[in-house]
Amino acid sequence: MTEPTSPSFPTNLAAGKKVPSASSKPQLTPQDWIDAAIQLLVSQSIEAVRVDVLAKAMGVTRGSFYWHFKDRNDLLKRLLRNWREAATDQVIERLNKSHLGPRQRLQELLALPQRGARATDSADIELAIRTWARHDDLARQAVEVVDAQRLSYVTHCLCDAGLPKETARHQAFVLYSYLICESLLRDQSDPQGPQHRLQFVEHLLIPAAHP
Repeated sequence: MTEPTSPSFPTNLAAGKKVPSASSKPQLTPQDWIDAAIQLLVSQSIEAVRVDVLAKAMGVTRGSFYWHFKDRNDLLKRLLRNWREAATDQVIERLNKSHLGPRQRLQELLALPQRGARATDSADIELAIRTWARHDDLARQAVEVVDAQRLSYVTHCLCDAGLPKETARHQAFVLYSYLICESLLRDQSDPQGPQHRLQFVEHLLIPAAHP
């Protein structure tokens, strides 16, 4: 399968874009503000994501922000919802519509961390949100929902591949842990390392196809 056009978990969202300015984009959309907030979150921290900082970076007044959002908390809630939709909901929907079998869907999931720059951008966002979640209930709850949704989907795929439910549940946790670690740990010492690990994990965690 070619690289997905929709974002993937645990890797993808709107990153690497220039912050839109008033001169280049007069009619800013809510997504423009969310994208700019994500850039600040990744490059600095959640403390840097403030209305005045965003407005200055985008070359507009604070009033432009309040046209789309009630307040900063509204922006943060929508940022987290945007992350969930892009990094989880859309990839699950794409896989479900692909007509792939359960083993092939699992292989697609395991390959997500190797999607190049797109995967790197998404991993940066994931790490920033998980760091934020360590000291904020709003982000923590969002991360818990996403983790539960992802684990449930992987468990479902493993059950469809023939594993008993309890075995699938434990195996899903191990598989998901690999996905998170492979996305966030960037070992450049061995260029072939990621592919070798992928093959090992596929052999270890994906049930063999029955003849």
